[in-house]
Amino acid sequence: MEQKNDKKVIRSWAFFDWANSAYNLVITSTIFPAYYTIITTTAEHGDQVKFFGHTFTNTALSNYALSAAYLVMVILMPLLSATADYRGNKKIFMKIFTYIGGFACMGLFFFRLESLELGVILFAIAAMGYIGGVLFNNSYLPEIASKDQQDRVSAQGFAYGYVGSVLLQIICFVFVLKPELFGITDASLPARLSFLLVGIWWIGFAQIPFRKLPAGSPNYTAINKSLVHSGFGELMKVWKQLKQMKFLKHYLIAFFFYSMGVQTVMLAAAGFGEKTLHLGTSKLIAVILIMQLVAILGAMWMSKLAKRIGNVNVLILVVVIWVGSCVYAYFITNEFEFYGLAAVVGLIMGGIQSLSRSTYSKFLPENTPDTVSFFSFYDVTEKLAVVIGLFSFAYIEEQTGSIRNSVLALASFFVIGLIFLLLLKKAEPKLVKG
Repeated sequence: MEQKNDKKVIRSWAFFDWANSAYNLVITSTIFPAYYTIITTTAEHGDQVKFFGHTFTNTALSNYALSAAYLVMVILMPLLSATADYRGNKKIFMKIFTYIGGFACMGLFFFRLESLELGVILFAIAAMGYIGGVLFNNSYLPEIASKDQQDRVSAQGFAYGYVGSVLLQIICFVFVLKPELFGITDASLPARLSFLLVGIWWIGFAQIPFRKLPAGSPNYTAINKSLVHSGFGELMKVWKQLKQMKFLKHYLIAFFFYSMGVQTVMLAAAGFGEKTLHLGTSKLIAVILIMQLVAILGAMWMSKLAKRIGNVNVLILVVVIWVGSCVYAYFITNEFEFYGLAAVVGLIMGGIQSLSRSTYSKFLPENTPDTVSFFSFYDVTEKLAVVIGLFSFAYIEEQTGSIRNSVLALASFFVIGLIFLLLLKKAEPKLVKG
């Protein structure tokens, strides 16, 4: 086991967020959603598209695809994490998923309306690459940082992610806004070049953590080899352990419900902005850049606030703001209201992700040997929440004909999460205060 709180190791670990957050910003949040919505909205068919012969609302189809990607990873992650714990080779899995995601993004360079099926499939594969990489990266947190430093280190990772993704976004922004500077005449080329750059950026900067992070320690004694072939057996093993950790178990229930809202908002916000307000690619990028920059401050601010009033108290405050944001989003009618909402969401977006991750890590037992399996359980919880959240979002839009109704429904997920956080605070007041 390497010494914890090594600055070089932590910095290298944070660069994984720098590398893969470009996918999160360009592919899930800005250029891809705008490009996808524009090319799939036609005078002849409106927002209806055919995917392998079946008709879908365009934004619902992309959300269904993401939901399917997350569901596949929910099934795979327990098996993969158990194998990584047993063999002590989680860095290899980080590499595999990084290359899968990065090359899928590069493949989106060839995405046009006539190749809709290819584009949607690659979009889903890129999501799987991102999810898998994040799982193994998260599991390093308790190994590289002591409990008293995990809030700060987690926030540092998200801050690196936001800075790195914004830098690439600005580069892509130049292609989109000023294609004539590069002699580009094909209107679709700037967006498709952006997808190519994301893949190169993702794989390229991931080499920094790949060189510095430890491979992982084999855990032959703690994990029965037969469980490697039954990943859900390992998941059940973690669940049985969690039953003895009352705070952690109840925290995960709250986390499950508010994650349905948080992750769905992050993944569907750009589609919502384009569809309801017709912002266009350039304005949409500007809005998301505001969110990213504010999110850096949000992650750092909430880390400091947690030291003063406790992690769960901060989470309660943030979830209340999320509820208000969803209700407000239902009523917005112009781009300036959307800009204001983006600033608020940005502030709470980075903070709730960072604080959720570090809260879970802080309350794991000291010297937990199978951290990958524990973080697999955490990620399965989050990704299952995403599956339900995205599917609900898409289904409500298709059934009601309005994406606004989908946003309003997200508020109910936050309310349920808030209730469980309040119950958690009542049940374990000492732990809530940190």
